[in-house]
Amino acid sequence: MSHADALDDENTFKILVATDIHLGFMEKDAVRGNDTFVTLNEILRLAQENEVDFILLGGDLFHENKPSRKTLHTCLELLRKYCMGDRPVQFEILSDQSVNFGFSKFPWVNYQDGNLNISIPVFSIHGNHDDPTGADALCALDILSCAGFVNHFGRSMSVEKIDISPVLLQKGSTKIALYGLGKRVIFYYLCPCMIL
Repeated sequence: MSHADALDDENTFKILVATDIHLGFMEKDAVRGNDTFVTLNEILRLAQENEVDFILLGGDLFHENKPSRKTLHTCLELLRKYCMGDRPVQFEILSDQSVNFGFSKFPWVNYQDGNLNISIPVFSIHGNHDDPTGADALCALDILSCAGFVNHFGRSMSVEKIDISPVLLQKGSTKIALYGLGKRVIFYYLCPCMIL
């Protein structure tokens, strides 16, 4: 590797982007039941082999808001296998983490948590299949976030006023901003004059 290539690596983000994995889709099907798990395994394996700086998931990691125990367990196994390790993270976060991850009891990126050993951070928004629901507005990504495997961002607690604060990252002289907005539930009301 030349000196120029080494400098380029110090300033270049290697990002693996994936979306719509839909873990658990048709998991009871005899033929296709493991397809989504094989897909996630391949994504994470490629991230590790190519020594990416981080993985960016664009929503719908899970096919359902309440995935089965098998789906959640397999997801956690794969994240632990591929995303934990001794390889140091080569970028820093510049934004206010309490704003980016303030909805969590752990409002900071997982690789800066002294109790975890993350080598490949995963940043994700939720999609329309795995969106937060219920009185506590929780989703499966919140479980992964609480466990320290995923940095869940892009949540908005209101549909009337949406503030998007980017996750700001820097590697060497390169800076990037991750903007994300997970799917929002919007209630539609029919005006009586619209009913024929």
